[in-house]
Amino acid sequence: MKKSVNVYDMVTDRIIEELNKGIIPWEKPWTGTRAGTRAGAYNRISKKPYSIVNQMLLKHSGEYATFKQWQDLGGHVKKGEKSEIVVFWKILDKEEITEDGEKEVHKIPLLRYYNVFHISQVEGVEPLIEPFTEVQPIEAGDRLITDYITREKIHFNEQASNNAYYQPSTDSIVVPMKQQFQMVNEYYSTTFHEITHSTGHKTRLDRLQTGQIAAFGSEEYSKEELVAEIGSATLMNLLGIETVKTFRNTTAYIQSWLNVLKNDNKFIVSASSKAEKAVNFIIGE
Repeated sequence: MKKSVNVYDMVTDRIIEELNKGIIPWEKPWTGTRAGTRAGAYNRISKKPYSIVNQMLLKHSGEYATFKQWQDLGGHVKKGEKSEIVVFWKILDKEEITEDGEKEVHKIPLLRYYNVFHISQVEGVEPLIEPFTEVQPIEAGDRLITDYITREKIHFNEQASNNAYYQPSTDSIVVPMKQQFQMVNEYYSTTFHEITHSTGHKTRLDRLQTGQIAAFGSEEYSKEELVAEIGSATLMNLLGIETVKTFRNTTAYIQSWLNVLKNDNKFIVSASSKAEKAVNFIIGE
């Protein structure tokens, strides 16, 4: 009998492998991230980008498809090429009989996966060509911040400071002045990190169960920091303003994340899902 594949382990092993190399996969400098183009990896048939967790799993940006999808397009996967995985949730209905004899249906989410190949592994199919459009990334960053904090009525202070933080009790964000950053892109990365934290407020996505950010160094702190960093990196990518230096985390943070991941192999999937909800909330989708 074939051994059952644990999809959570497959996801976590891939992430931990990259972290052990010193590479944080959700900060990977994907190409094609300017306005009007598709960011990161996307499906060739649907033309839609993959979810955040799948962006982390896939090694390349650009077009992916299943073996059969490439065949249907008139191409074929090169001999010896290895597939990558894309994960998705499948909802199953499970019927149960209550003590009163009533029938109840519970929805059970199951994580599944399928195999895909990148366009570079395929012969007989030409890649899609899309034009790049001009963007004003700083303006786009300011607009995103202003729209979000205005809509949510968050107290936002850009001031001379050595700290950047979100305070749930006052629903307020403090970030250093733009002039304090060597690269202005890092200001946006820092600010996006804090506004991602703010989505956890009880009046929004209610992710901060204690009503405040957990104590520094704790497992809960590490988990929330991971959500905030994935959220920040995703927003930077969506606006096309990410750089190598926009990720400000120290080796201590990375080690903290590794400890969390090794202790809970389901959390990386959960964290990316929470970050995706946070990003969608921020941009109003």
